[in-house]
Amino acid sequence: MFKPAIATGLAVLLALPAASVLAKPGELPPGLQKKVERGGELPPGWKKKLQVGEILEPEIYHHGVIVKPVDKYGLVTISIEGEIVRLMHHTHEIVEILSH
Repeated sequence: MFKPAIATGLAVLLALPAASVLAKPGELPPGLQKKVERGGELPPGWKKKLQVGEILEPEIYHHGVIVKPVDKYGLVTISIEGEIVRLMHHTHEIVEILSH
């Protein structure tokens, strides 16, 4: 018979692979990431995260199209599904939202 401690340890070990598939904070879940990579739309609610001073998630940044290249101040303007956002190129910090 299994002792409770062994059964608990076995349950934890069986759950580990499933936990590694979950999205990390700031990343899209694997299924949504694949959809975006194939040209699908971003998940609903991502626009709510567009706020001046916030860092734009890499997955959302890479889904965008550069409207105005990096200027001498390090700012880049991108379009993401109709939203125009100006941000710091290196940090992806949102400086200005030009459409909402």
